Amino acid sequence: MNQQGVRWTADQVLALAPDAASRKAGSKLGAAGPWSEAGSSSAGAVWGLCKGSGSKPYQTVVDTTGPAYKCSCPSRKFPCKHALGLLLLWAGPDGADGTVPEARPPEWAEQWLADRRERAAEQDEPAPSAGKGGEAEGARRRAERRAERATAGATELEQRLTDLLRGGLAGAESAGYEMWEETARRMVDAQVPGLASRVQELGSIPGSGAGWPVRLLEECALLHLLDQAWLRREQLPGPLAATVRTRLGLPVSAGGPPVRDQWLVLAQYDSAEGKLTTRRIWLYGEESGRTALLLSFGAAGRAPELALPVGLVLDAELSSYPGAGQLRAALGERFAVPEPRPLRPTTLDVADATAAYGIALRDDPWLESWPVTLGGVVPVQEEGGGGRGGGGGGGWQLADADGKFALPVADKAVSRPGLWKLVAISGGAPVTVFGECGHGGFTPLTAWPAEPGAEAISLS
Repeated sequence: MNQQGVRWTADQVLALAPDAASRKAGSKLGAAGPWSEAGSSSAGAVWGLCKGSGSKPYQTVVDTTGPAYKCSCPSRKFPCKHALGLLLLWAGPDGADGTVPEARPPEWAEQWLADRRERAAEQDEPAPSAGKGGEAEGARRRAERRAERATAGATELEQRLTDLLRGGLAGAESAGYEMWEETARRMVDAQVPGLASRVQELGSIPGSGAGWPVRLLEECALLHLLDQAWLRREQLPGPLAATVRTRLGLPVSAGGPPVRDQWLVLAQYDSAEGKLTTRRIWLYGEESGRTALLLSFGAAGRAPELALPVGLVLDAELSSYPGAGQLRAALGERFAVPEPRPLRPTTLDVADATAAYGIALRDDPWLESWPVTLGGVVPVQEEGGGGRGGGGGGGWQLADADGKFALPVADKAVSRPGLWKLVAISGGAPVTVFGECGHGGFTPLTAWPAEPGAEAISLS
């Protein structure tokens, strides 16, 4: 494999950074000065020694097929600034020509790479049958006990919603957040984390601004629908019942037949959910035309291990999780090192994008957003003051080139730097934008300029 052909761009490297401080520190290490004995291999590895404050340099190695990282520094960030700096050095214009030449890994790097790939091979081996030695019976009983606890939690939540509506929504504001916190803890005890997180969100609605009773009633209605769906799950079609299990937070496993494709990395972003950091990676299959979501998690302030820079194409197998309209998938066997390619997803206009979201809601009424790629849209600001986004101006929209239809940009995206990057990329001209379309508007995550062959630019 030609090393020159698979080098990443600086933007793709920096998209891996766990936070802004790491991006800044890693950028400073993306030059040849602090590095020695740097090298790379066509099998997807980069390594080097980085001079630190001590007498002994840090040993840094990256498996770009993961990607995965190993560094002897004490940092708990993942990847650390040394791994980011090494990748920036490798991705730079001179990285493959001399600063990071192709070579054989040193023993310390080779051993880590060999151990990592051995573990990956073991994970790919089929698991032993659960039916042996009564394991299947034990698993069935555990599932039954958890279902019983979930039923008890859903029943209790129904009673609390009934009490709330009987007493009137006005009482929710005076009751304060403590009432919802206590209810959420009861849902955690019932092992239904999906219900717990939704109850916690209810607590932030009262007193959140004009119209909060309407918003509270809407969320209570969705919770009631989810409770009743679980309590009557035997009457639901199989795919919808699987979706209900997912929304409650009960464990489900990927079981669909693996689909091998060339998967374009559309977007990657992290969100804090309690003590966990959740990483969402959106993929698009070149041949299948499917959009898939990979989820990975990191605990105790650590970034999730799985990281795929935007714009790379991955030759791999994905297996789907069950559920109506569910896009989550599990990453299976990978057949090549991820590499940049001028691949773009199929696009929709604004009208078709909103229709796609509506169809998805039919299969999953609790869906907050749906992934779509808008083609030929222009970011424009609404006229008037005091609109969404503040700043004395109107909110933002993504409008079709002819101006007939437009999607509002979600409030949460208006204050992010990604919107202004999108405006700069467009410059008033139509662009292609991938993002999430939901009831709160459109959240742009990645953009492609109008020029043919232009690289994807992450907005998240």
